[in-house]
Amino acid sequence: MGAAKLTALAIAVLELLHERPMHPYEMAQLMRERHFESRARVAAGSLYHTVERLLAADYVKIVDTQRDGRRPERTVYGMTEAGRDAFVERAQVMLSVPATEYPEFLSGLGVVDELGPADAILQLRHRELHLRADVALDQAVLETLIKNETPPVYWLDWRFASDRRAFELAWTTRLIADLESGAVPFIGDHPCPKDRTLVPKEKDDEKAS
Repeated sequence: MGAAKLTALAIAVLELLHERPMHPYEMAQLMRERHFESRARVAAGSLYHTVERLLAADYVKIVDTQRDGRRPERTVYGMTEAGRDAFVERAQVMLSVPATEYPEFLSGLGVVDELGPADAILQLRHRELHLRADVALDQAVLETLIKNETPPVYWLDWRFASDRRAFELAWTTRLIADLESGAVPFIGDHPCPKDRTLVPKEKDDEKAS
């Protein structure tokens, strides 16, 4: 496992071990508290598998074992010098070099005209509703982070993802308005339906309240 092959979850593990040695269960707890799900898929199986791969690559080492009563023995891992070097190298690249990504939404925007006014606007309204729910959830998460006094430097990634969702909601709402008004016309001058029964207005109001 070279530095360039470090997965998002591997980076998350090394990030935590940069603070102090810990066992995977503690890692999983901190990942949940700091909302690492915004940048990596965190599951018990994948977390343990990632730690094993890092151990095989000599990026982490076993530094202790702990037993609490009748609970299974827990292995505590620490980061090696090789792991620290790989982590720093990859971290520098991630922060300094914009990566080319391919979100599905961009491909979806590319087929708006092919779907036609009725279907395209319907699907965008569904997306708008999902985003409204996500943004509302983000506000609740923010309040919890502040209440728990989680240091802001530990959730910069979540903050970026949250701001991006808020931007996407505003952008999607504006796009719907532009498509409905004809400011962004469909090719062939298709009539743009005003039938609000596609997504009942009261649902919009409920989500906004």
